[in-house]
Amino acid sequence: MADHKPLNQVQPDTEPDCKDIRPDEPDQQTKHKAFMWCREFLHGAWKTVEENDFQITVIRGGLSNKLFLCALPEEQQSVGDEPRNVLLRLYGAILQGAEAMILESVMFAILAERQLGPKLYGIFPQGRLEQFVPSRKLNTDELKIPSISSEIAEKIAKFHRMRMPFNKEPKWLFGTMEKCLLESTQSPVVFCHNDLQEGNILLLSGRENMDKQKLMLIDFEYSSYNYRGFDIGNFFCEWTYDYTCDVSPYFKTTTKNYPTKAQQMHFFKSYLLEYDPGIANLSEEDQLKLREDMLVEVNRFALASHFFWGLWSIIQARISTIEFGYLDYAMARFDSYFELKKELGI
Repeated sequence: MADHKPLNQVQPDTEPDCKDIRPDEPDQQTKHKAFMWCREFLHGAWKTVEENDFQITVIRGGLSNKLFLCALPEEQQSVGDEPRNVLLRLYGAILQGAEAMILESVMFAILAERQLGPKLYGIFPQGRLEQFVPSRKLNTDELKIPSISSEIAEKIAKFHRMRMPFNKEPKWLFGTMEKCLLESTQSPVVFCHNDLQEGNILLLSGRENMDKQKLMLIDFEYSSYNYRGFDIGNFFCEWTYDYTCDVSPYFKTTTKNYPTKAQQMHFFKSYLLEYDPGIANLSEEDQLKLREDMLVEVNRFALASHFFWGLWSIIQARISTIEFGYLDYAMARFDSYFELKKELGI
């Protein structure tokens, strides 16, 4: 159970910067493959580093992928502007395959070019090499800090404004649920992250005390066109889950942490002004109406988030090799689904 910290300020980085790096190394086969990928896709000193000097450590926290930090040894001199540290991401079973790899690689490259995500250094069927960003992931408790909430809202709005070369039909929801939601609640189809949670939001090192531009969204493997309400509703659901637990099932649920109406309205105000700056010219009454409409839309689509990730977790329990209580998590999401459904009177 993570310690509760004051919520009026961003918590400083711990030493070292990435506190989630495990001291253990991967198995020899993974280490050798990682060495070869770095040698083949990176330039400069990576071409001459010896395999015995190649450094790789496990990064904890991914529920879909396996993450590793690859680094040049300190004594290895740089040749040019090559990165000295890179992140190796190996795809989970659900995301492996040519079509999934191509789509995510295109998406990742576009987001990197638009400075909305880390740089891309190399792609291959099993995963990719990407920029290692000095940072730490947000804590669940930090999501409710007003300045953090506002910046996340603005970044999500920028994400939703993007035009991407992908299928524009929402594919995430399931027939009967989608029909039920759409009959009762309209939600625009936008380009969504689809997995917004504290572990996918980085607090950049050295920017902790800045009002803006201190955060970066990461992990876009689930991104696609989807209903806006799902993306934001999913983010609000994540306020109640803590994935930093060290003992099985490796997460904790605190339903009372679901954002209050005031916290949601604060978020919606920042989101709407970023998504459409012209909203600032509307009367306060009209702006309030837009926020009230989003309140209904998002909380109804939060039901879809619980249902989807509940099913996802059941599938992961059968195929994933990541140490996590997927079946416990599925039960927690379905419990929250029925609790929220009752609360909303649906």
